[in-house]
Amino acid sequence: MRPHEEHKAKGPQRASFWVVTVSTSRFEAAKSGHSYTDESGDVAVRMIEAAGHRVAGRSLIKDDVVMIRSVLMDLLKRDDVDAVVFTGGTGIARSDVTVEAVRPLLDKEIDGFGDIFRLESYREVGTAAIMSRALAGIINGKLVVALPGSPNAVEVGLRIILPEVPHILYLARL
Repeated sequence: MRPHEEHKAKGPQRASFWVVTVSTSRFEAAKSGHSYTDESGDVAVRMIEAAGHRVAGRSLIKDDVVMIRSVLMDLLKRDDVDAVVFTGGTGIARSDVTVEAVRPLLDKEIDGFGDIFRLESYREVGTAAIMSRALAGIINGKLVVALPGSPNAVEVGLRIILPEVPHILYLARL
């Protein structure tokens, strides 16, 4: 067995995820009692569960650095959360602040994830892929992923990262 296969086999085969949707418009709708849809969060939950992992919970927050960091820090303290997936806020609009909130907190960034995400996105949407700032990294032995807010982008990102979750968590906890 090759080393990366051995690491993957030693890692947790069933990880526990928390899905956080970052969207001011949805947050405001929910806050005022209006209905909203969260297709990207729904895609994330479906894919995580289909990969054999567990979704411990979901959150909806607005595009706000302080709120994003606060929610993330609370989730990182939980024993029932191995990975946090953010959807939304990774573009280049002024309101897109998920990357600014998350990146400074990372112990290690998994640079290859963003590279492969943009390559796969390029194959699907062309040169618009250069505007994505999707990222993944480790904080205190837990995986943190920040994906764009479109359902298709969530699918692309999770298709890349989910097969490596056992491997990532094994190495992150050494």
